[in-house]
Amino acid sequence: MLNPLTILLVTVLSSAMAMAVLGSLWRATIPGVGYWISSNAVAIVALLAFALQGHASRWLTFVAANVLLAVSLLLVVEGCLRFLGHRARPWPAYAGLVAVLIGIAYWTFVVPDFNARVALVSAFHASLYAALAAIMLRGRPSNRPRYSYYFLAVAALLFCAGHASRGVMYGFGMLKQSGLMQVSPSNIVFLALGILAPPCLSIGVVMLAHDRLAERLERLANLDDLTGALSRRAFLAIGGALLNASLRSRSPLAMAIIDIDSFKAVNDTHGHAAGDQVLVHFTAFVAGNLRVGDVFGRLGGEEFGVLCPATTTAEAVTLLERLRERLAATAAADLPRGLRYTFSVGVDQHRRDESLAQLMARADGALYAAKESGRNRVMAAA
Repeated sequence: MLNPLTILLVTVLSSAMAMAVLGSLWRATIPGVGYWISSNAVAIVALLAFALQGHASRWLTFVAANVLLAVSLLLVVEGCLRFLGHRARPWPAYAGLVAVLIGIAYWTFVVPDFNARVALVSAFHASLYAALAAIMLRGRPSNRPRYSYYFLAVAALLFCAGHASRGVMYGFGMLKQSGLMQVSPSNIVFLALGILAPPCLSIGVVMLAHDRLAERLERLANLDDLTGALSRRAFLAIGGALLNASLRSRSPLAMAIIDIDSFKAVNDTHGHAAGDQVLVHFTAFVAGNLRVGDVFGRLGGEEFGVLCPATTTAEAVTLLERLRERLAATAAADLPRGLRYTFSVGVDQHRRDESLAQLMARADGALYAAKESGRNRVMAAA
């Protein structure tokens, strides 16, 4: 048969298991995980303090236990804020925590009133759950799957409703009780609902953490780690989709292959760190000067590619020539270590009944011709 002590011990066990799961994510350095682990640790201490009611000081079993349980939920909210990139602390919640401390101490030692304590704590928990739901719904990144964010938001709203109902019932005297460990149907029901909170919150934050890991893996697969440009794999995948769209709409598609001139000399003379700075600068420069809809990626080493939808060879040559002239006009102070560098480009337009690889081969041939002709120029395929 269920009793309050059994329920508290089951909740302690679920919090310990949640700590073990979240601990496996510690080394991934995901923002918020440390807060979520700390939340479960604080909850365990609070629940054990509750279980000692009648056997230890009321400062421990009433005041400290309630405040620590509130702190554990506040740490979940803090962790979610950090996870979503917010640095500001929720100071109103901390002010509310101080009010909870004062209220519990008053209704424990000055005017003992169990119902008032329950109403106060339930109101505070309900407000934190409401805030957590709002944070999840408003802060969800538009480019990520919704499920984990909605799961945590819905769970928070349900627990908010549960705590609000409990606070109203005890606050208005609908239920009468003298202590947390008292066995009564209403107390068992509300404590049983409390069992669900730690595992549900832990499942939600674990799903958030795994979504962040998935995002990192996708980024590693699709973006070049040094420059942030599309990786070769992602560039070619997008190129295949653009080629099919070009065939369906019968609109032109141009490709440019770009190579930084004499890049080996930069590495040999100034070191690989300087070479990396040039690559990063070049990527930012090109990405900042392309049109909306153009696709830019790093093919390998100092070689890059640009896909220009609805663009002819002549138009692509004009676009890349403008880029070349802008780089040449850049002040030395705006270049990495003041290093001046140039680039060469080969351009061609897709022809019907050919593959993306064939288009790339012709653009690459035009790049080779530009190199042979003296570098620092844009050439279309013959």
